[in-house]
Amino acid sequence: MRDWTEHVIWWHVYPLGFVGADTTGQDRTPTHELRRLEGWLDDVIALGANGIALGPIFASSTHGYDTIDYFRIDERLGDEDDFASLVTAAHDHGIRVLLDGVFNHVGREFPDTALLREGGTFEGHDALVELDHDDPAVADLVARVMIHWLDRGADGWRLDAAYSVPPAFWARVLPRVREVHPDAYIVGEVLHGDYAAIVSESGMDAVTEYELWQATWHAIAEMNFFELDWTLTRHNEMLDTFVPYTFVGNHDVSRLATRIPDERHRAHALVLLFTLGGTPSVYYGDERGLEGLKEERFGGDDAIRPEFPASPAELPRGREVFALHQELIAVRRRHAWLHTARSRTLALTNETLVLEVRSGDDRLVVALNLDDAPLVLDGFDGVDAGNAIAGAFDGRVVPPHGWAILA
Repeated sequence: MRDWTEHVIWWHVYPLGFVGADTTGQDRTPTHELRRLEGWLDDVIALGANGIALGPIFASSTHGYDTIDYFRIDERLGDEDDFASLVTAAHDHGIRVLLDGVFNHVGREFPDTALLREGGTFEGHDALVELDHDDPAVADLVARVMIHWLDRGADGWRLDAAYSVPPAFWARVLPRVREVHPDAYIVGEVLHGDYAAIVSESGMDAVTEYELWQATWHAIAEMNFFELDWTLTRHNEMLDTFVPYTFVGNHDVSRLATRIPDERHRAHALVLLFTLGGTPSVYYGDERGLEGLKEERFGGDDAIRPEFPASPAELPRGREVFALHQELIAVRRRHAWLHTARSRTLALTNETLVLEVRSGDDRLVVALNLDDAPLVLDGFDGVDAGNAIAGAFDGRVVPPHGWAILA
């Protein structure tokens, strides 16, 4: 684990959508719009985050995941000077920068066809062609690309579709990268499977914990905390090996505010994100309560990858949701040990969950209530965050549909 990742909280952005670029490939007018992100750096700090996880920024045919040149910034975003300006501005704010490495597949216009796997398309997408990961030349290319952009100021990489690449491939590539940049943070996109084994065999620092994402929103939306309780057992086991990259939204899934229709319960998912062990990520717009449905059709990602204005002042909505994120991130900052904390279930029903989160002698209790009735907790005094009120004798009461973090 890189030491600095204990304190990083990512703000995840899909740049082509953020700047309003045409992702159909029809309009490739050069711009310098990548710099638009610089106008949001103060807002990232105000949120409490200190990292920007960028989606694809390299030359591609359409949506960024069909790369044609790993060594060139997509002209719809800008050029290398624009990238350098963003990195410098981010670092001046104390903000780390994570890049998206799409190294499983490329676009049909990728020029070096000798590096492609014969007949290999990615998950049935004819426009995406898989690289031949058995070819040493592909490992050499990926290592050179990763080092190239780390040399230019990036702090780490997200490895797109890492679940489709043999861990042995990353085990050949990553030591070369770490030899030059030992502090780089490397996280792989993995949907399911043996997360710990993949991390161990590949040499990555972490993987994306889709299991926890799924269990969190689904348990809350369906009022079935037993589903989440089972997943938390797995989550604790993972923390014995690595610290997962955790999230409640990203560029590939419907928004949290869409997944959980009852707006009274959306906060509960955020409480879990910021109190459970992991390296948390906030997908741009979620901190303002934006809704968006992902659809399986051409253009079906547009609703979850929206354009943002040049400054936060032009997007005034969602102040209460933003303030909630600030409150919960402040809890995380006060208790940095939460990064590796394990959880233990103290009380559980379909509609209520009380967790102890602990690391050594440090301890908090998280109480979530989806029920119409209050949740009574005996033996607790201090409230770190949330809306618990004093109860009879020595205890606290979490109101209907409320939550609390108790000391």
